[in-house]
Amino acid sequence: MFSKILVANRGEIAVRIIRACKEMGIATVAVYSQADADLLHVALADESICIGRAASSESYLCADRIISAALVTGAQAVHPGYGFMSENAEFARMCEKHGLVFIGPQPETMELLSDKERTKRLMQEAGVPVIPGSRVIKDQETALAAAEEIGYPVLLKARSGGGGRGIRQVDHAGEMEHAFSVASNESRTAFGDDAVYMEKFIHPAKHIEVQILADEEGNTVCLGERDCSIQKRNQKLIEETPSPVVSAEQRDFLADVCIKAAKAVKYVNAGTLEFLMDQNGEFHFMEMNIRLQVEHPVTEQLTNIDIVKWQIRIAAGVLLDFKQEEIPFIGTSIECRINATASGKVEFLHIPGGPFVRFDTFLFTGMVVPPHYDALIGKLVVFAFTRGEAIRKMRAALCELVIEGVPNNIEEQIEILASPEFQDGSYNLDFFRNEVK
Repeated sequence: MFSKILVANRGEIAVRIIRACKEMGIATVAVYSQADADLLHVALADESICIGRAASSESYLCADRIISAALVTGAQAVHPGYGFMSENAEFARMCEKHGLVFIGPQPETMELLSDKERTKRLMQEAGVPVIPGSRVIKDQETALAAAEEIGYPVLLKARSGGGGRGIRQVDHAGEMEHAFSVASNESRTAFGDDAVYMEKFIHPAKHIEVQILADEEGNTVCLGERDCSIQKRNQKLIEETPSPVVSAEQRDFLADVCIKAAKAVKYVNAGTLEFLMDQNGEFHFMEMNIRLQVEHPVTEQLTNIDIVKWQIRIAAGVLLDFKQEEIPFIGTSIECRINATASGKVEFLHIPGGPFVRFDTFLFTGMVVPPHYDALIGKLVVFAFTRGEAIRKMRAALCELVIEGVPNNIEEQIEILASPEFQDGSYNLDFFRNEVK
């Protein structure tokens, strides 16, 4: 097992990883930008090093500075969290070159799965149902021809990256020129790769994702599915597990195909396969995320399996010590993402408590939330033995959560939970289009 790990991230996920390391008896190194000098993850880590200015491009995205920080502090491994360097195969290869363990999949696997168009072909070969689509679209003429073959409406999607960026819906041929230009430019800006591919726009649909863990010997388990259909501008807001519309038979099917898919690409560490579920209950593979997901806590609350600790163990060569049939799927866990709508100083903070209530955050009274990074400031997670109780528990916890001084979306989350569509589980990706303006 590692004796020291560098956490190459910030905010709530850096705090989450550092706490896991403390419980495992592993020393930690925090890196931070000048804007984050007073953040909680810096205070919690055993050591900390400033790696640059506020801009991510001058700090958290500087691979050489992160590697140097790890080497000078004697860290043996690097945990990238999510975002920033977590899906950067070149960074993972740099870690290996300097004798550091990258806590995640191998660089070769990352390169393979970062190409979403190629990934879909591999999954199809492994027996995974995929969304009808085309290979990389090189120009608008090719895009028009592909759309005619697939059938409108279609989606143009960035080959690289994720997070809802580089995606444009095209309902008819007259929209293609503008949509293709915007999707390509956004993909180039966000990921340094302007390549886009096309797939059929499945509508209405649920967004269902499946969490897996796999060790070096190919032992692979599925930790159930998460329903991530409450999204605003392609950004997830609420996740729950299990999905209220996935049956036991469908769950077994998903587990089977996801385990086969992971084995087919020789995947190691934590990963997530994402699907669209159409109104007929059929699943269509979209992509595979090769990192820790923001919403991993709901799966941890349901299964009582610490995904971050298992990421670290697997990276250290430890084999999974439990089997698929030993994983419990009892109850319901729900997560609400708490986002800042503007920067500000936390004047007062009250965190809800009670049995099975968890708030992953980096906030503390008196701190300033900087404007330079992602809007996520906390994740409120609850667990209960029935879905109805979990919803009531979450609504109570949201009412109890107070963050004064930083504008946020707590009230919006309360409105979503109170909606008839969320209450009966019938919500889908159209939720904001239909309900919350």
